[in-house]
Parts: sequence; C-alpha cells; structure tokens
Amino acid sequence: MIYQMIQLSIAEDVAVLTLNRPDVMNALNTQMRAEILDAVKQAEKSARVLVMTGAGKCFCSGQDLADGVNAATLDLERALRDEYEPMLKTIYDCKIPTISAVNGAAAGAGANLALAADVVIATESATFLQAFTRIGLLPDAGGTYWLPRQMGISKAMGAALFAEPISAQQASDWGMIWEAVPDAEFDAHWRARAAKLAVGPTVAYGRVKKALRQSFENTLEEQLAVEARYQGKLGKTHDFLEGVMAFLQKRPAKYEGR
Repeated sequence: MIYQMIQLSIAEDVAVLTLNRPDVMNALNTQMRAEILDAVKQAEKSARVLVMTGAGKCFCSGQDLADGVNAATLDLERALRDEYEPMLKTIYDCKIPTISAVNGAAAGAGANLALAADVVIATESATFLQAFTRIGLLPDAGGTYWLPRQMGISKAMGAALFAEPISAQQASDWGMIWEAVPDAEFDAHWRARAAKLAVGPTVAYGRVKKALRQSFENTLEEQLAVEARYQGKLGKTHDFLEGVMAFLQKRPAKYEGR
C-alpha cells in the first residue's frame, strides 16, 4: 500500500508510524484507518517494536467530522465495526511491543487510539480528552474498555461524563499512561525507550502482553497455569539461554527476538 495519510519508517528494528495530516490535527478518516491497519501489519513483520506518533503539534484530534459526514445519515455503528475495530484489534494484538509517543493533544478517538498501545509516553504539554459527550455520544474506539482498566472506574466515569482535558501529568498520576516527559526531552526519550525494547527478548514481551491481559478474566489458579504454560515455552527460546549465559558471564545479553 502507498501511504498518503501516514508515514512508516523502519530502522534498527524500530518501526515509527506517524499520523501525517497536520493541517487537520491528524484527524482520522477512512483512508487513514486503512493505512494504519496495513502499516501495523507491516511493522509486525519487519520490526521488533512499533511507535505511533503524530506530525506537527498534535497527536490526533479524533474522527475527521468532514470525512463525508452527514449527521442525518451517518452510520456510526458500521464505521466502528468495519473500520475502527479491525485497526484497534490489530494494534492491540500486535506481536511486538507498541508505544504511543503522544506529542500533543489526543482527543476523542485519537485519545483512544493512543491508549490501544502497550505503553503510552506523552510530552508534558500533551492533553487527553474524551470529547464524545460534547456532541451527544459515548467514548468509542475502545474508550469504554481502556479507561476503567487503566485509571479505575471513578476516574474513567468523570473523564467520560465531564469531557474535560486531562493533562499528561494527571494521566500519568492516575495510571492512564506510563509517563509524562518534559517537552525538550520527549523525542530523545521515546526513541531511547523504543531502542531498548527493539533489542530485548521479543518473544517474552509478547507473552507478557498476553498474560497480563488474561489476568483480568482468570482466577488465581487459572492465571498460575497461564504463567506455567508460557514460562515453559519461553524456557525453550534462544533468548532465555542467552539471558542466563549473559548473567553468568557478567556481560550484556544479545537477544535476537527468538
């Protein structure tokens, strides 16, 4: 696919997907969603970590309301089911670690696109806004799933009902994101984070993602069984043997992601 709404670069096992419509604050339209879906699949095949960020001063302002919208005939259920759901599930199920590097405002579906990643790193000047009730809607694009799990039901309810901006520092303090970083350090910081994951034990990272997510639905006994099963598989990987040998030899491990 030739990308017109995003950019995808891959170097040193790090894939960087940049939402590239800065003139409309990287608003999501049908074509952009299709391009994101394709780019995530490409990154999963060719890199060991994926970073999503935005061009310009905004991460993503959410749904592009000028994208052929007629409020009287708009089929929101179809758009969410056929366009948003495949995109979000592909990000969520990605076999490699994913990072959202939120470089500015993330609003509506744009905020929830960011939260679909495994780790969210935001610049201190960034804000998160669940803007949906401002136009008579409820948080979608995974918002009702991510928010209560990441920040608790009381904070999630307030964010959804009041539709007020949440600063990056608040989001970090509430557990909504991993960290808020000073603006001057932001670019170098997320790149260093991505580089660290890119040389790590990729298979183990994938199992970490699955195990943590399964814990919400499992009993203790079921989760202990998950841990044993996954650990058994990881104990047979090249990276486990390399990690042990590096520890015993007091040297940095050289993981190959297998």
